[in-house]
Amino acid sequence: MLHSFLLIDEFQTIRKRQRMHTASFDEEPAPGGEPPETVPEAKLRNMGLRVYVALTAKEMASMLDLVDAVILSVQPERMLEWRKQVTALRPVPVLLWCDHLTFPSSGCKLDTELDGMLTATMSPSELHCSLLLGFNQFIERRGWQQEREQLLSKLEERKWIDQAKTVLCEVKQISEAEAYDFLRKQAMNERKRIVDVATSIVKVYQLLRDQKQGGR
Repeated sequence: MLHSFLLIDEFQTIRKRQRMHTASFDEEPAPGGEPPETVPEAKLRNMGLRVYVALTAKEMASMLDLVDAVILSVQPERMLEWRKQVTALRPVPVLLWCDHLTFPSSGCKLDTELDGMLTATMSPSELHCSLLLGFNQFIERRGWQQEREQLLSKLEERKWIDQAKTVLCEVKQISEAEAYDFLRKQAMNERKRIVDVATSIVKVYQLLRDQKQGGR
């Protein structure tokens, strides 16, 4: 579960100014009217959660290791930029604090890789539920990304091995099966992975070929 958060709040000054303005009028909200905007930091701390606040990328980087997740309260066009900066340093859940400042109109576009959304009007139980769903979304998306990276890595390895077999077939005049057997035995003798042996063979062959063509 998520217990500590880094809040990146580009609207902190505006929110505090709004709250001070509201507090200067000792009036009850109109029936059916919108509740006064709640500062995200205060809302989360009232739930017993630990919150750190960052206003710049440098502050974010210095505090990222202290938290379980990041909450963005930023301009819509800067969501993607902030998420990339965060995840480049450390893979953590990234959620959006959604209100009239961060999502001012229906025309706004959300970053599809955000892990969840929180709002000022949510009750503590609703916020806890959203945080749990966001954490689960992060775990699922992270697992999918790792599977994708592993698949791409295997495809890349397969490419080098296939190229090495082609080189061996041409140079040694042997079959593909014999070429693969050669790679396997060479890897065992050198205590290396087959793909590492294959990569070396292909690169040496390309280097010799380029030198030969250059000599001509």
